Formats: sequence, C-alpha cells, structure tokens
Amino acid sequence: MRFFVIALMAALAHPGPPQESALPVKPDSVRFAVIGDMGTGDRGQYDVANRMVEQHQKFPFDFVIMVGDNVYGGESPIEMQKKLEVPYRPQIDKGVKFYAALGNHDDPSQSHYEFFNMNGKPYYTFRKGNVRFFALNSNYMDPGQIAWLEKELEASGSDWKICYFHHPLYSSGRAHGSTTELRVLLEPIFVKHGVQVVFQGHEHMYERIKPQKGIYYFTEGASGKLKRNNLAKTEMTAAGFDTDLTFMMVEISGDELHFQTLSRTGAIVDSGTIKRPVNGQPVPAAVNSHPRIPLSAMAGYLGQPQVSWSSP
Repeated sequence: MRFFVIALMAALAHPGPPQESALPVKPDSVRFAVIGDMGTGDRGQYDVANRMVEQHQKFPFDFVIMVGDNVYGGESPIEMQKKLEVPYRPQIDKGVKFYAALGNHDDPSQSHYEFFNMNGKPYYTFRKGNVRFFALNSNYMDPGQIAWLEKELEASGSDWKICYFHHPLYSSGRAHGSTTELRVLLEPIFVKHGVQVVFQGHEHMYERIKPQKGIYYFTEGASGKLKRNNLAKTEMTAAGFDTDLTFMMVEISGDELHFQTLSRTGAIVDSGTIKRPVNGQPVPAAVNSHPRIPLSAMAGYLGQPQVSWSSP
C-alpha cells in the first residue's frame, strides 16, 4: 500500500507557480477553504489539492468545508484513499480538518467516515470563532431536519451564520439550474434567522450570485469535476468561471468576509470583500479586478452580465 501511495503521488506532476494571495490573514480571523464535487481520484483533483497546499503556506486556513459529491464511483478502502486521503494528506498532516456535506453521489454511510468529521450525522453544526456553520443534507430535506435547523439557528449567538449543502438554491448552470423546491423550504428560514452566506455545489463550475434577499450565494462545484460552458449568463450572476477546476479560500475577521477563488493553474478568477449585512440589508461586495487571469480563461469569467434572466 505504501508503494501504491508513493507511486501515485509521484506520477502526478506539480502545477506551475501560484499567484499571490490577496487575503489579509489577520490575527484571530476564521480562515477556511471551500471545495465541492471533487472526489474523482483524477489528475485534476490532485492539481487542485496541490494548489491548496501551496496557498496554505501563505494563507494558513484551519479547515475545509466540502459541499457534496465528495466521492464518485467506488468507495472501497483503496478508492477512498485514492480519492480523499492521498490528495489531501499534506493538509491533514498540518492539522487541517475537513467538514463534509453529502451530495447526491454520496452514500449516506459517509457520515461515519472519520475524515469527514460528521460524527455519524447527515446534518450538523459547528462553531469557529464568531462564525456558526450549518452543514445540511439537501438530498433529504425532511421535517425533522427543517425543525432542527430552525432550532439551531434560533439558538445561535454567532455574528456570522453560514450554511452549506449540495443542491443550489440559486444557480445559472445549464445542467441543473436553481433548485426551486428546496429554495421554497430553506430561504424563508435563512432570511428569518439572519443567514448571511451560503455555499453550494452540484453544478460543475464556479458562480457568485448577486445578493438574494440579503444573502450571498456561492457555487463551488468544480474542485474535481468540470462541465465546460455550463454557466449561462443571467441577471443574478455576479461572477462565474467554467473553463477550469477551482477552489475557494475565505477569511472572516470582525464584520468582514474576504473571499478568493483560484483555478487549478493558480489564476485568481474572483475575489472581494463582503460586509456583514445590517438589519437584513446587504452591503454590496467590494470586488477586486483580476488582470492576471490568462486570456485563455477569460471566456469563463463573467464580471458584468448583460442579458436578462428567465427562470430555469
């Protein structure tokens, strides 16, 4: 087994040099990465994992949230090693924890997998600093989970409330689009209890949605799987990227959330700062420009959408 691991890692070439991180790395901030739809065991997943290791040297995030479809295909011990433990081992060895949500390709038994820190629960909550995270199971949004979410949100005294799960409430993806039935269930609860940010997956691309009822939505569904030209340009798209694999890095300090999205090649495809909404009114994100994005990637970067939106 040791030979298999060494040979596999040696066979995967190291990507080129990364770009500089624009994140502030303030003392006592909450720092984490976001990945989704990644567990293929393919070259692309390993490239993204290598980028995360490189970025960790400059932006030492403490944990990673996973928005579902964590494993594609077989889930034997050797497959789980290939798709999870080997690519992310350098981060695990540095003490980085991974907190998973389940996607439609994930077996429910994954909630018992030690690497995912779910403690046998299909949905759960945890706190980091002034941030409370809620990992939901969007495969089965039954009354019990809804009641639990209401209770936990009501009891949370955290400044920031962040939910993450697999199926997107808002999406401009051509493959699936918005999961409107789930939106009907969850959005009123999010609004009522002051959720500020939501991370989601399922669509194999990256997208940042303009604030919807005071909430910022991000789709990160391309950390191992990619569907090129999957992003339809709509009025609700603030930015997007669908020509390469991606991952996100996030830092929360006080009333500011800083985000940065990188491609597999290390190009910064989106970044900015979100102020914590006051009285339910979102403060427009301060978005950075990215002149260093390669020309070959520009076709997938949507900064200023110009066409009207129709419901998916």
